[in-house]
Amino acid sequence: MPLPKKALIIGAGVAGIAAAIRLAIKGYEVEVYETNSYPGGKLNQFEQDGYRFDAGPSLFTMPQYVDELFELAGKKPSDYFRYQKLDPVCKYFYEDGTRLIAYADFNKFGSEVQAQTGEPAHSVKLYFENSSRIYNITNHVFLERSLHRLKTYLRWDTLKSVFRFGKIDAFRSMHRANQSFFKDKRIVQFFDRYATYNGSNPYHAPATLNVIPHLEQHFGAYFPEGGMYSITSGLVKLAESLGAKFHYNCPVTEIVLDGKTVKGIWVNERIIEGDMVVSNMDIWFTYHKLLKAYPSLHPQKILSQERSSSALIFYWGIKQSFKELDLHNIFFSADYEAEFDHIWQQKAICDDPTVYLNISSKYKPNDAPGDCENWFVMINVPANAGQDWDSLIARARESILNKLSRLLGKDISKLIATESILDPRSIESRTSSYQGSLYGTSSNSQFAAFLRHANRSSKIKELYFCGGSVHPGGGIPLCLLSAKIVSGLID
Repeated sequence: MPLPKKALIIGAGVAGIAAAIRLAIKGYEVEVYETNSYPGGKLNQFEQDGYRFDAGPSLFTMPQYVDELFELAGKKPSDYFRYQKLDPVCKYFYEDGTRLIAYADFNKFGSEVQAQTGEPAHSVKLYFENSSRIYNITNHVFLERSLHRLKTYLRWDTLKSVFRFGKIDAFRSMHRANQSFFKDKRIVQFFDRYATYNGSNPYHAPATLNVIPHLEQHFGAYFPEGGMYSITSGLVKLAESLGAKFHYNCPVTEIVLDGKTVKGIWVNERIIEGDMVVSNMDIWFTYHKLLKAYPSLHPQKILSQERSSSALIFYWGIKQSFKELDLHNIFFSADYEAEFDHIWQQKAICDDPTVYLNISSKYKPNDAPGDCENWFVMINVPANAGQDWDSLIARARESILNKLSRLLGKDISKLIATESILDPRSIESRTSSYQGSLYGTSSNSQFAAFLRHANRSSKIKELYFCGGSVHPGGGIPLCLLSAKIVSGLID
């Protein structure tokens, strides 16, 4: 009986773990090599002075893609990982004093919008119908299959989607599309915000991305019972139960080739041979670090594309509990267009940024001491291009504290018991995300989906790619789908 083929996976981010699970289920011998001492990539956690923080992604949608991995292995998902649906999903605070609650129930949310802003609930209904239509046209083509195989375009459901291409609204921006649905600027801003879910600019990104609200509204938003990091720990446990081996503190320094075919990887001064390599490392670093000896094989146009935005995150232990806040909270800027102009044109941070505040202790009380809260405070910022980040961070911190203190009626600076900071520089160094960009390349063009790097190399045999920097994109659901596509390609 022949020995099973060996798959080497570079990086234990959520996509790398998912790829390990899928390949192990199919009988491959799987080994995962991770630079850090822990799995998860951006999806990790840390504790500080009695507070626990999920360090990276904080919104969990489309849990079916996580459940699917357990079900494929013949396991009961709830034995490894549990979650609860959120209602409300998020609370919104505007500078003019408006407060808006995004309820999970569609009709309840429409009524809330009408009551707080005067925008008719019917307008919200029409908007979500459009968002659902875009999803139904694009989902099986753009998200679940490779866009770089002829076979994809010969399927009947793909051809049907092609015939309906005009209905995905690819030739105007998200902002212009949202203006056509709503008269109230606050609701336009509400839906413009979804561009930040993949690190893009709503004033340039195609209105096709208005599919994102459907993913949150139709499928719901959830909270994992153990916090976001329980996604990582549950999937690693599953992978290991299937025989996958994880090697931590093992940075891969080179992908070894035999001609134009993968031979293995170079780790700790030795070659680990394998039949295939799956890189979960950012595509830029995969080529410029691991394949630097082969510049003729680099996809130069793809590697030179505009990067997505990054993030500046303050992790604050707060010595008070705020009843008006929930798990997810947004404090909008007064001038949204100016904020995105600073990020994308000036490569800077405006003095009135939109602030996202996540408080997992609302659902997991032991994440903070009694009557305290663990605040994950994030703003969108440009990718690292050599800015003076120390000055930018100091100024942004002051702006954020002033904003939150003003809108909550409390001096937040006096409530901070402990602090940690994550910025584009540390995002790059900890997660190998080029320039600290969170989602690889931006989606600020109509054809961005087609311009992302494929999940399989066209020049190197048996080299595959998964994760947020390749097709279909960033965020937990799309990273999981990238692993699904890789598994199919390897077959």
